[in-house]
Amino acid sequence: MAAVERFASKTTTSWFQRLDQQVFLGDVVDQTSGAEMSVGFGRYGKGERNPWKVTYDEALIVTKGSFTVEGPEGPVTAGVGEVIYLRADTEVLYVANEETELVYVTYPHWLRATENSAEAARLDEFHEA
Repeated sequence: MAAVERFASKTTTSWFQRLDQQVFLGDVVDQTSGAEMSVGFGRYGKGERNPWKVTYDEALIVTKGSFTVEGPEGPVTAGVGEVIYLRADTEVLYVANEETELVYVTYPHWLRATENSAEAARLDEFHEA
């Protein structure tokens, strides 16, 4: 991995889909990159919902549409150019209010953190798209 890189969602080579939903995630920086964090792109169809327990810190940057994260203190909604921050060990529900694209940044790597948690079985909901 180079010291400085640029990524675009259209160049993401490996997308994962949640069940048969219009929920797609594609890492561009993962645990194999040598970095301490994950970076990727998400695409959600309008109305799609994804329950999850975040076992890592995460920032979601909305680049298209409107996205809500329902957490213990209630819903938080962001539009284009806005960021939602999630703390580790929080049960959430991701909700796409309209067709949405976003960038996610996690620390540490979301996949490794999930694999090593009580939430590991939730990974079975995803398959290569």
